Amino acid sequence: MVFVLAGQAAILIGWLRGWRWTRGLAFRTGHLVGIGLVVAESWFDIPCSLTVLENTLRARSGALGYEHGFMRDWLTRLLFYSAPSWVFTLAYTLFGGVVLATFIAYPPRRRA
Repeated sequence: MVFVLAGQAAILIGWLRGWRWTRGLAFRTGHLVGIGLVVAESWFDIPCSLTVLENTLRARSGALGYEHGFMRDWLTRLLFYSAPSWVFTLAYTLFGGVVLATFIAYPPRRRA
């Protein structure tokens, strides 16, 4: 999540400020693939692979869930909302469109 959001912000700022590294082919391709996976998982109702991995590891360790604490409570409030799944699919798709439009309008270069 941080890579996709912060990466897009860095790309847009880099475009405005002329930062060469924001045109790096590997970085830009990884960024586009990252949001592409999120959009595809959302469209096809596939659970996030990191969430599946975390749940599997917690179950193997015998953990029942997270311990309640300040950080967890606030991060949950900031990151997770109670809304229909189509709202998230729409948001991910729109953000993916912004990433794709940026990829086309400000294309990566082989040597940044």
